[in-house]
Amino acid sequence: MIHDLAFYASGAFSGTLVGFILALVGGGGSILATPLIVYLVGVRDPHIAIGTSALAVGINALLGVGGHARRGNVAWRPALLFAGAGVLGALVGSIAGKAFDGQRLLFLFAILMIVVGALMLRRREVSDEPGDGRPAPLRTPLFGLATGGFSGFFGIGGGFLIVPGLIAATGMSMIRAIGTSLVAVAAFGLTTAASYAWSGLIDWTLAAVFVAGGLVGSLSGTALSHRLSRTEGALRRIFAVLIFIVAAYMLMKSGAAVFG
Repeated sequence: MIHDLAFYASGAFSGTLVGFILALVGGGGSILATPLIVYLVGVRDPHIAIGTSALAVGINALLGVGGHARRGNVAWRPALLFAGAGVLGALVGSIAGKAFDGQRLLFLFAILMIVVGALMLRRREVSDEPGDGRPAPLRTPLFGLATGGFSGFFGIGGGFLIVPGLIAATGMSMIRAIGTSLVAVAAFGLTTAASYAWSGLIDWTLAAVFVAGGLVGSLSGTALSHRLSRTEGALRRIFAVLIFIVAAYMLMKSGAAVFG
């Protein structure tokens, strides 16, 4: 697949934007990866956009695990139990997603974005008192399986679901849930990407420049986040509004293709 310089430049810019937003607002930031790849970069096949996005999100999450692990914020036993069950769900979900009409999938993705935006607006500060973090033998893999299936179907990291799922299943603190969630995000993203790669639905060069841009955006966003820590709530609300705008555009475009 041959593309021009502008194609890859827009891919790098999109990755930078996603990495920057993730560093500022945390979970939910990667929800913009697929629409950016489709509507800004110009990837016409929604399935290639989803597969490429899943690979980029999975790699970025994997890179983030190391930093949280060094700070002691990864609870490995529940992480492996949650992610291990979720990998099966992500595999099944990705197979279902590939079989789904691309424009209909984008339409459902837009509805999902509205839900994510609403959750970000409703998000409240959660106590960070330490919990025991012991995985419930039944709930942890069940939550992982369900979340993995959801992530695989839409080709997203699913951090906005994984973090509350880990807290509900194990009682761990918020900061440990965020660090631990990256193990599952990486596992789900890479499993989904492997499924899409098997079907030839990944643009590898675009994924590479997207990841590289994400690293740059993450570094700059992290540096800025310390200065803007007092305005975190306002930043999240602004991002939620941005999600609503992008979702409305996606509904218009994909809805015209599906129903028009």
